[in-house]
Amino acid sequence: MPGTYKKIELVGTSPNSFADAVRNAVEEASKTLHHLDWFEVVEERGCIRDGKVAEFQVTLRIGFKLDGH
Repeated sequence: MPGTYKKIELVGTSPNSFADAVRNAVEEASKTLHHLDWFEVVEERGCIRDGKVAEFQVTLRIGFKLDGH
């Protein structure tokens, strides 16, 4: 269907994995945004503490259809 879409950029985090970081960002965004359609991973990185991986961080772009009037 025709429509207008918006794309936003978010950073998701997780102490467990990149996949969980993506899930956390999408689930959090879905609490306030509607019609989420897709995501793309732009960047993966992490935080190191005491020589160990402490956090996984993922920058994503999420696309969603704008509500029609």
